[in-house]
Amino acid sequence: MQVDQALVLDQVTKKYGDFTAVDALSFAVRTGEVFGFLGGNGAGKTTSLRMVLDIIRPTAGSISVLGRAPGRENAPFLGFLPEERGLYRTMSAIDTIVYFGRLKGMTAGDARTEGLALLDRFGLSANVKSTVDKLSKGMAQKVQLATAVVNSPRLLILDEPFSGLDPVNQGLLEDEIRRASAKGATVVFSTHVMQHAERLCDRLLLLARGAKKFEGNLDEARALLPARLTVTSRQSLAGVAGVADCTPQGEGDAGWQDWAITLRPGASSGDLLEHCSATGIALRRFEERRASLHDVFLHMVGTEEPVK
Repeated sequence: MQVDQALVLDQVTKKYGDFTAVDALSFAVRTGEVFGFLGGNGAGKTTSLRMVLDIIRPTAGSISVLGRAPGRENAPFLGFLPEERGLYRTMSAIDTIVYFGRLKGMTAGDARTEGLALLDRFGLSANVKSTVDKLSKGMAQKVQLATAVVNSPRLLILDEPFSGLDPVNQGLLEDEIRRASAKGATVVFSTHVMQHAERLCDRLLLLARGAKKFEGNLDEARALLPARLTVTSRQSLAGVAGVADCTPQGEGDAGWQDWAITLRPGASSGDLLEHCSATGIALRRFEERRASLHDVFLHMVGTEEPVK
């Protein structure tokens, strides 16, 4: 069954005694999109994903996974890579993948065929029969990733998937996320590393202390902050419509001065450039600094700082 929304949380709350880990959280993930679930450590990301997977139950609210309630019957359609990695150390790489494939309803033959193809793609064709305890940490992480995608899931959930990966394996994981999305899967991944989200996400959610602070795409997130420009001109642009602040930078050079400009909310750099052209203000430099997702996070969340 195809649904327009692969995942929906509606006013989901999880309490542990007097502590609220997730606070009335509502959001929807569209079918086929890559959705970033972003927040600092302790923001409630893992708790939320565990409720989606029916590992724990919400205190209040409802969850829809591929049009159904969370539960074991969703296993054939889901892939999950937990933050806390763990495999059976005495089981071979291929047997590990087959085992997880069988748990998701695959036949042993189909799971082995797909598992061998994954190991080959991950550069582990020479380690098919190696036991997990004989693999390096990076190799074992690749095997764990293979267990998450062996069934070509319709909904792939990755909890802090980049944690502990070296740059090469981070790139491999990003490629796998793009590959799964290209095949039609919906991908939800949590992270506190903003750069991965900037490169991968169609939309994202910012979470802090269990509560949603923002949901939308990257451009919408950046629009939450005023535009900042570096302009080199012979005169200050303070007082020009749309300019909130114009501060000189450095000593200047032969009459030219660098200015750090902050625009007012809703003002555009294009309008300012048009004004300079129409009024004859000479410019030698006009650069806009787009807000990063890290900037937005700090603006929305404050001291709960993520990793850049």
